[in-house]
Amino acid sequence: MTSLSALPGLPLPAPGQRTTLTGAQVLLRTLIDAGVDTVFGYPGGAVLPLYDALHQEPRLRHVLVRHEQAAVHAAEGYARSTGRLGVVFVTSGPGIANTVSGLLDALCDSVPVLCISGQVATNLIGTNAFQECDAIGISRSVTKWNAQIGTYGEIANTVREAIHQATQGRPGPVLVDMPKNIQAREFAVQAETSPNSSLLPAQRPAQAADAQLAQAAALIAAARRPVFYGGGGLVNAGSEACAAFARLVRMKDAPCTLTLMGLGAFPASDPRWLGMLGMHGTLEANLAMHGADLVVCVGARFDDRVTGRLDGFCPHAKIVHIDIDPGSINKLVQADVGLVGDCGAVLGELERKLQAHALDPAALRDWWRTIQRRRDADCLGFASSAPAISPQMLMHALAEQIRGTDAIVSTDVGQHQMWAAQYLPFDRPRRWLTSGGAGTMGYGLPAAIGAQVAHPGRLVACVSGDASILMNIQELATAVQHRCPVKLILSNNGCMGMVRQWQELHHGGRYSHSWSEALPDFVALARAFGWRARRVEQAADLEAALRECLSSDGPYLLDVAVEQAENCFPMIPAGRAHNEVMLSKERMYEELP
Repeated sequence: MTSLSALPGLPLPAPGQRTTLTGAQVLLRTLIDAGVDTVFGYPGGAVLPLYDALHQEPRLRHVLVRHEQAAVHAAEGYARSTGRLGVVFVTSGPGIANTVSGLLDALCDSVPVLCISGQVATNLIGTNAFQECDAIGISRSVTKWNAQIGTYGEIANTVREAIHQATQGRPGPVLVDMPKNIQAREFAVQAETSPNSSLLPAQRPAQAADAQLAQAAALIAAARRPVFYGGGGLVNAGSEACAAFARLVRMKDAPCTLTLMGLGAFPASDPRWLGMLGMHGTLEANLAMHGADLVVCVGARFDDRVTGRLDGFCPHAKIVHIDIDPGSINKLVQADVGLVGDCGAVLGELERKLQAHALDPAALRDWWRTIQRRRDADCLGFASSAPAISPQMLMHALAEQIRGTDAIVSTDVGQHQMWAAQYLPFDRPRRWLTSGGAGTMGYGLPAAIGAQVAHPGRLVACVSGDASILMNIQELATAVQHRCPVKLILSNNGCMGMVRQWQELHHGGRYSHSWSEALPDFVALARAFGWRARRVEQAADLEAALRECLSSDGPYLLDVAVEQAENCFPMIPAGRAHNEVMLSKERMYEELP
């Protein structure tokens, strides 16, 4: 008989009581003890003992997806919309192999996901057994941490360590590989008088030194052309951190911009909001970064899609960089002050330091005049009189209809993603779900399903394109089976829009394999899966079609035919600086006198 001392932290029915559990039951009870109530997955031979145990466990909801990549994306949507851990169950061989894109996506965007993979029995490992693969080796480069359970006594501790690794410090995906025989074997356990059922203690990240905080506050107080710039790490830090960030921006009365991953961390309705920055960011945001004398970066990593040409990035600015990951400080851009720690805690301390300074709003008047002149250029303006529907018109109309609804929006990857980021307003964090670092087509629909599972009463919409949606179109069935009333708005231009745009602008108009041929009838396809669906082709019908879609009780696909040759601007071409902005195919921005 095994005592609880061999399984530290194992939750059992009552102290002193003996019971017999399978390894799979130990794993499930450890997850439940950690607060997990939902898992996404797909069964297979090497994970069937775990699914058998799941059948007898009413405290865990299982969402059956139709592809293992989609399981990870759904777990990402659940995690990003809630701030909680997303959990995935998959089998060995192709099961774990199919998760790689999802795990990569979660790693790039710092999303806490725990993947439990089944494995062949311990005596078969290394023999090329049926559906055997090196799960540890295959997942090593796409996870923050991974481990294989080798004995029964390792189960609870390994799962707890995995949860700790996924959720503490900079979040990320982790993987636990569990052989089938360890899942299936029954063994006796005895609860001790005072079982330790707590999780491992939270890791306390190093906090910024007082002198560095004072230096950062002094730079903020003295700045005459400041810009506050937040990223996905600010969202991960939680709503209190976002509120502290907003208070700092307002104390200084400074302009604010956010990365693609940070949208919602600062209210889009605030007059200080400049819009998104980066390759397809607004003119006012990018030129403010270029002309700033101080940039306060919070929870962002200076990605190349944000910085443009590094030697031309913020040439006149001092940099204050706040991040929980010390490896992010000075990795790409040298910071004048690097503050390592949880964003919320650091921002709170910085706020207190700044209160000791006298801040003069009049000192920023010239800066705001310059910014207003760039706003007046109306870089997101578009013609709205044509009978055809432009992608910009679609996103503007969608923005108007979700305004004030507190909707959660996911996207796939491509032109539609950038237009959605430009036009859709988010006043709160965790309402915007998109694939940033990896740029994973096929992310949007399963992520929306994961968010809808977490928020059954909320409006959840997925904005996708005709190429992206086909990557995980099978998840239409998942939404129906689990009664997820997701709204899918398809920006259908009949081609791989972003690929076509780059081929037009940078490859002499040689459209090599970017045109989508033999596209399905998306309306008929959606209806075959049990969705309501409609196609709209004329601008005059768009508003009513969107209203019908968004107000539908169940899942609804709206196939919107948009102009095929439309390009997404503004655009900073690859290898250019923030002040080298294309406003159209023919015109670069020229500073007004």
